[in-house]
Amino acid sequence: MHTQLKGFNMFTCLLYPVPAYRAKALRFVTYAALSLFTSLAYAQAWPSKPITMISPYPAGGGVDTVARIIAERLAPALNNTITVENRPGAGATIGAAQLARSAPDGYTLMVGSMLDYAIAPHAHPALSFEMKRDLLPIVQIGFGLVGLVVNAEVPAKDLKELIALVKAQPGALSYASSGVGGQVHLNMELFKQMSGTDIVHVPYRGTTQFMPDLLSGRVAMSLDSLPAHLTNIRAGKTRALAVGSATRTSTLPDVPTFIEAGLAGYEAATNYTLFAPTNTPTDIVARLNLEVNIILKRPDVIEKLGAIGMTVIGGSTASAQARIPVEIEKWNKVIKGGNLVLAQ
Repeated sequence: MHTQLKGFNMFTCLLYPVPAYRAKALRFVTYAALSLFTSLAYAQAWPSKPITMISPYPAGGGVDTVARIIAERLAPALNNTITVENRPGAGATIGAAQLARSAPDGYTLMVGSMLDYAIAPHAHPALSFEMKRDLLPIVQIGFGLVGLVVNAEVPAKDLKELIALVKAQPGALSYASSGVGGQVHLNMELFKQMSGTDIVHVPYRGTTQFMPDLLSGRVAMSLDSLPAHLTNIRAGKTRALAVGSATRTSTLPDVPTFIEAGLAGYEAATNYTLFAPTNTPTDIVARLNLEVNIILKRPDVIEKLGAIGMTVIGGSTASAQARIPVEIEKWNKVIKGGNLVLAQ
């Protein structure tokens, strides 16, 4: 029978023998308390040095623009310096690989698209990271506007007429993309599968490279990020037949959604998300989520993002994490359904 010790604490354990099971419990409680205090102290000290925000695309593009809009406002909110570092290449995986290798301490972040990393294993089989395992989505920033744009001479005034035209001439019309395995390619392949059409893929090295051919009619269409096409659409050089968002956009209010235009269930948008390395402390993740959500409610931010065709999302870290398996399943089906070979 063990003697009951009143007022037992870490100091009385030095004076009295402690039963084995109590010693084990004491060690566990002490370790847990020390871990909690260490975590809280670390979180309270953060940030104590400059933060790097990776843009996995070149300067001036959509992802880079979003990263700079967020970084410019997040820095004063954290009373710190944030530097946007462009790490483009290999379908945005160079920047993501750098993030995955970084210490999970809140000092390296990244703005990127979930689609890029959902399809990355198919396009880059030797990839050194995995989205579900190595990247932690902190908050969804917004959806980028995507739309189906056709050359002005294409004899189809709406989406139904275009689908009928393509079905009457299988393989006769072509579409431009910004590269094999990119978002434009996958968005269009999803459209082809859902509409039952045969349209020839012509890959380029970016929107600026294929724009002259779209304007001349060498390629008939593209399902691309719309901000890059707004000037030509408004000048009548191209036409937007449908937008990939769930609702119409104020940027092009007269253009219907794919669903309104007759293609039920079709949605396509660039999902811009703030990522950190997996195992970043929860208190730091919570702080970043809070501050970015506050930023996304600011009228000037809503206006700036709207000017580049973005719809603000925001929300919890849990909702951002829940989006990953949805994106992976969606694009895996497209790749398998079209027997697409993305690896170059």
